[in-house]
Amino acid sequence: MSPHGQNAHLTHKANVGVGRHGWLRLTPAYSVRLVRDRMEHLPVNSTVTDPFSGTGTSPLAAAEHGCSGQAVDVNPFLVWLGNVKVRTYEPCLLNEMSQDLPRISREAEKWVREAPSLWEPRLHNIHRWWSGGSLAGLKSLRHVLDEICIPQAGCDLLSVAFCRTAIGSSNAAFNHQSMSFKETSMRPDYSESDDCALVIRRFAQEAREILSSAAVNLPGPGRVILGDARELSEGLIPCDFLITSPPYANRMSYIRELRPYMYWLRFLDSASEAGELDWLAIGGTWGVATSRLNDWMPEAADLPIEKQIRELSHQIERDGGTNGPLLATYVTKYFHDMFRHFQAAFRHVRNAGRVVYIIGNSTFYGHLVPAQQWYAAMMRDVGFADVRISAIRKRNSKLALYEYEVSGVRP
Repeated sequence: MSPHGQNAHLTHKANVGVGRHGWLRLTPAYSVRLVRDRMEHLPVNSTVTDPFSGTGTSPLAAAEHGCSGQAVDVNPFLVWLGNVKVRTYEPCLLNEMSQDLPRISREAEKWVREAPSLWEPRLHNIHRWWSGGSLAGLKSLRHVLDEICIPQAGCDLLSVAFCRTAIGSSNAAFNHQSMSFKETSMRPDYSESDDCALVIRRFAQEAREILSSAAVNLPGPGRVILGDARELSEGLIPCDFLITSPPYANRMSYIRELRPYMYWLRFLDSASEAGELDWLAIGGTWGVATSRLNDWMPEAADLPIEKQIRELSHQIERDGGTNGPLLATYVTKYFHDMFRHFQAAFRHVRNAGRVVYIIGNSTFYGHLVPAQQWYAAMMRDVGFADVRISAIRKRNSKLALYEYEVSGVRP
């Protein structure tokens, strides 16, 4: 493997079709192949922590390896998703759910005629996301899933299938980090009822695939808790291995791509709620976070990279036009947040425990943010030893952007 190649097998693309890992895509997610490779040395029953759970790749991979996987995330939807992925499912439940699928489809078909009066999420410009027929199918399915009487574990699996159906039938395109929309064109013989029927059939297919992969037993336990990676205290067991891929310092919103799932599953009801969640993320990225960054001031903590941050922030502020001051503050807050995390991580990892961070560098207005170097400096400052940096892959066609592994050991 050359770090000079884009190595798609080390990105979220490698998770497609890999059992539970492929249940829902998230562009910033890292590859299960990469995680499994880093876990090969671990004895069974080791404890593995991921402080930035995302789609739950790390705790699930740990449970598959026979370890105890635990993870933290500030986003309640991702906490829910991670726990659905690492749960053990009884064969009788999965069999019952499989037998119920035809009935669910028939019930959804009956409710289509009532679709205009059924609940729909307050997702901005929802008709840009779905055609009228697709939206009617989704509303009918959501109504049936809300009313059906089945165990919670079964509801959760069907909700994953619903999310896959919703995004698969949408006009969303994933050719940009903040997500865009496909151009649509109508066939001469087009009928919106075609879309509606297709959505219901698609749901049944997605549900069958989810139930099949849920039947595979996990050798170890896993769990994801709601919490802050800057604290890492309550509810966690000290770990032998910490592996994670934190948000990158590129001001990418980690909630924008999750919006359709979160609205349909009622984790979100308004754009302001989405902004509040983004403010909790490392750096603070979108919505209300933008205005709050204007008033943010660093805490008294003296970072080992304080001088470098000040110099870079000055360059970004100088060359960034009207957005320069905001983005300079964002970069400063990002690394202050991460320094708090490294302090918490050092306390959390057991003696001789190993840590691995997968992180990419970034640029603002032509100025490079050497995140991998600054991670290493902060890790050494809090007490980690044998800190090393290695390039993993080139992220895109821009010459300077790479993904790195920064590792260390707690003495």
